[in-house]
Amino acid sequence: MNFVVSSSELLNRLQTISKVISNKNTLPILDNFLFQLKDNELKITACDLETTFVTTLKIENVTSEGEIAIPAKLLTDSLREFSDQPLTFKVDESTLSIEIRWNSGKSNILGANVEDFPSLPTIDEEKKSAIEISADALLESINRTLFATADDQLRPAMNGIYFDLNGDENYLTFVASDAHKLVRYIRNEVTIEKNASFILPKKPASLLKSILTKEEENVKIEFDEKNVLFSLSNYVLVCRLIENAYPSYNSVIPKNNPNKVTVDRVELLNSIRRVATFSSPASNLIKLKIAGNELTSYAQDLDFSISGDDRVTCQYDGGDIEIGFKSTFLIEILSNINSQNVSIELADSNRAALFLPFDKSEKEDLLMLLMPMMIG
Repeated sequence: MNFVVSSSELLNRLQTISKVISNKNTLPILDNFLFQLKDNELKITACDLETTFVTTLKIENVTSEGEIAIPAKLLTDSLREFSDQPLTFKVDESTLSIEIRWNSGKSNILGANVEDFPSLPTIDEEKKSAIEISADALLESINRTLFATADDQLRPAMNGIYFDLNGDENYLTFVASDAHKLVRYIRNEVTIEKNASFILPKKPASLLKSILTKEEENVKIEFDEKNVLFSLSNYVLVCRLIENAYPSYNSVIPKNNPNKVTVDRVELLNSIRRVATFSSPASNLIKLKIAGNELTSYAQDLDFSISGDDRVTCQYDGGDIEIGFKSTFLIEILSNINSQNVSIELADSNRAALFLPFDKSEKEDLLMLLMPMMIG
C-alpha cells in the first residue's frame, strides 16, 4: 500500500474517530486504526467492540492499494507535530512495516495484522427500520436530552437516549431520564414509515454530537434489534443498542397542574446560581416560594449557619406554593431550554414540576420534568 495524504486532513479525521477508542481495551488490536485503501478511497476505522467509527477520505495520489492496522496513539501524537504538508505512506503488508515520509524526514513504525480487527457490524435487512433526519434536528435532539441520561448499572435502559418513532402521526420522540429528571423532545419534520424504537447508548450519542456540527446533509439512520447505523457524508457510526425495555415515560408526566408560572429563564437561572452557593453540599437543596408576582429562591446550610435568598418577578396563576429541588438539577434543566421565558407547571410541593419553553415552535415540542425534594 502506497499513497500520499494531507497531514492536517488526516489528523482531523483521526482525532474525531479516536474518541471511540477505550483506554482499557481488552484486545490489543483495538488500540489501532484500520486503514483500508481501495478505488482511491481511504477508509479508516476505530472500534471498541460496542461502537465502530468509520471515516473516508478521497486520495488522489495512490501507487498501490491494501490494508493495515496502525497504532492509534502513536500516529495521532506524531501528526500533531506537523504543519500542513503531504505525507507519503509506504506499507509492506508482508512484514507489517510502515514508512511515513514528509518534507524533511521520515519515520518507521510497526503495524498489526488486519485479520485480528473486528468486522463492521451489519444491519439485518429483514428486520431493518430506516429514517432520514436533518443533521441540525438530530444535533438539537441530542443536545436537549443527553444531559438527562443516567449512569445506572441496575437499570441500563436509562443509560441512553430513547428514540421513539411514531409512523402513524409521523413524529420522532427523544427521551432521556435518570429517575430524578426527564426530558421529552419531539421533532415532527421527519418522514417515518412505521412505529419502531431503540435506545442509543450515551457514548455513541456523544460521538455523534461531535461530528453533527459540521454536517450539512441529512443523516440516514438504520437499525434492527441489536445495532444502529448512522450514515453521514464523511462518517459512519455503528453501535450496539441497549436491548432492555424503556420505561413508560408518558405515564410519569403529571397531567393536572393548576399552578402555572411564567418567568424570564435567564433571570431565574442567575438567581438560582447565586443562591445555590449557600445550599448544603450534602443535599444541594434550594427552595422556590411562589406568591403573587414574585418567585423567591432560598437556600441554607445549617452546619455553617449560612443562607441566601433572591427574588425575581413572574406571572403566576395559582395558590401560594413552596417546593424544593436539587439546585444542580434545576440549573441543568434551565440551561438546556432555549426560550427567553420559561413556563413552570406545578400540582403541589410533592409532585413533579414541568418546565416548558414559553416560546413554542412548530417543528419541536420540549418538555422537561424534575422531581421535588422534601423540604420539611
